[in-house]
Amino acid sequence: MHARTAWQALAHRPLAFLTTVWPWRALAYLLSGVLGALTLSVLVTGLLAGLVLLPVGVGAAVLLAVVLGGGTVARVERWRLRLVDLDPATADHRPVEQPGVRAGLRERLRERRTWRELGFTAVSMTALWWMDLLVLAFALALPVLCVTAPLDDPGAWPWVLIGLALMPAAPYTITGWDGARAALTRLMLAPRDTELTEVRASRTRLVGAFDAERRRIERDLHDGAQQRLVSVNVMLGLARLDAGPESPLGRRLATVQGELTTALGELRELSRGVHPRALTDQGLAAALTNLTARSPLPVSVDVLLPGPLPAPVASTAYFVVAEVLANATKHSGADRAEVRARLRTDTLVVTVRDDGGGGADPTGCGLTGLADRVAAADGILRLSSPHGGPTLLHVEIPCH
Repeated sequence: MHARTAWQALAHRPLAFLTTVWPWRALAYLLSGVLGALTLSVLVTGLLAGLVLLPVGVGAAVLLAVVLGGGTVARVERWRLRLVDLDPATADHRPVEQPGVRAGLRERLRERRTWRELGFTAVSMTALWWMDLLVLAFALALPVLCVTAPLDDPGAWPWVLIGLALMPAAPYTITGWDGARAALTRLMLAPRDTELTEVRASRTRLVGAFDAERRRIERDLHDGAQQRLVSVNVMLGLARLDAGPESPLGRRLATVQGELTTALGELRELSRGVHPRALTDQGLAAALTNLTARSPLPVSVDVLLPGPLPAPVASTAYFVVAEVLANATKHSGADRAEVRARLRTDTLVVTVRDDGGGGADPTGCGLTGLADRVAAADGILRLSSPHGGPTLLHVEIPCH
């Protein structure tokens, strides 16, 4: 699977990790963290100047600049975070509803995020930057000093062996610390759950309304249009019998009946695509079995579920599998595919694998739409599709 963080790259393939760009990104992240010393000097100077000038009134403005300076530090930290964590940690401030500088300052000072950014700045300039220096010294400076020790003292040659033994560990030491530092940064600067609750609830409502509309359309097609077309087909058959099968009118009626049968079959396929009735009546396992049975691509199904799943979970999993199989049929050149689903504790785990040529673009509109749908269910979607194949899609959806 494609690593999204330096930690993931290190954990998934520890040896191949050294041949990737992640160690260099981790080193750049560590070196840029030393800028905390500069931040410390600037902010401490501003703080002292503000306290000294406070009796004459100017100090209040200086202290206000120090407080708001935490936002600038936070923006730089979020930018730096992308070196070791590809997922953005955006956290925009609330828009100011009233015009004017005073209203803007009042809004910023009332916002919790402003003080959280200032708190992170305090942690960064008092603790993190010198820990960056310690890791840098241990991982890089110490091995170099050990290797060069015999230059001053020929009897210190055993230190060369120690230095050479420490050098291969440097990328792992740097990346390990960077991962911990990045996790702390994301914890303090990324939006909190309380700030995302309304967004998640709104997204869930939209997905639920969309699924309800799909079920309504499927029900109307099945109980309305399809039934009328079946009735018309029966009446055409009776008309053919009255006209005589070999008469000119009978042949024309046979042609019309054939076209109507074809249209009815297409309407049934459309109805299944909008929302399969088996998903509502029989559950996810039966719906996936029916889906794969109609697929032009040979698909093996291994679905083992202890019971019915929540409707949003089952619907999300079904349409993810349907979209992935459709893409595999059209674009991958695969000869076979495999669908597997299991319930792990309270999480539905679905994997779809094909033996095609790979190279699927995770940023394409189709996969991006699937990722958004899975994210709306609080799930995770991962894709592994190296050039030459195979392609593996892994989805985890919590069942709560």
